Amino acid sequence: MASFLQALFSLLLLGLFSNTGRAQRNPEVFCGACKALADELEYEIKKIGPRRTVNSGTFRINPDGTRGKKKIPFAKSETFLTDILENICDRMNDYKLEDDPVTKKKMFKRYAPRKDEEIYPIYKQYFFYSDAYKPLKYACETIIEQYEDEIFSVITRESHSLADKLCIEKSGLCQEENEMHSEL
Repeated sequence: MASFLQALFSLLLLGLFSNTGRAQRNPEVFCGACKALADELEYEIKKIGPRRTVNSGTFRINPDGTRGKKKIPFAKSETFLTDILENICDRMNDYKLEDDPVTKKKMFKRYAPRKDEEIYPIYKQYFFYSDAYKPLKYACETIIEQYEDEIFSVITRESHSLADKLCIEKSGLCQEENEMHSEL
């Protein structure tokens, strides 16, 4: 309970939400939301496994007599990604604000267990929701809305280091670790 109150107090001090409950363009919130989004996406992709595939492409016959469809991993299909992105921002309530031990910057880390972990049934008996995490959810929804095509392209090309590819290279919401340490 004490860590929850500390996180809530930290959010209030940082001024991360306004009277409407919407996040302002705070770089820490948007970077944290992007990294949390990437973490959740990587988790969902790993759950599917590489063997499950789906047909992609068209059923038309090409001039050379071949069909234009191919099998792709289900985790990289537009259908799967659209379904995942639809409700993924609801999971932002599972993250808390804390200080990075190295950089001393504020960052969001997952504190809640996932459904496939042993402790989840015990955890689910308690209700841990606060309006303090609305800014993170709003930032997540904004990122999906603005960078949906980039999310699809990064995932279909590669699924490792998704946070770096999406949050640093594609969207520019986070700085590279080297840049962050050199500012200190």
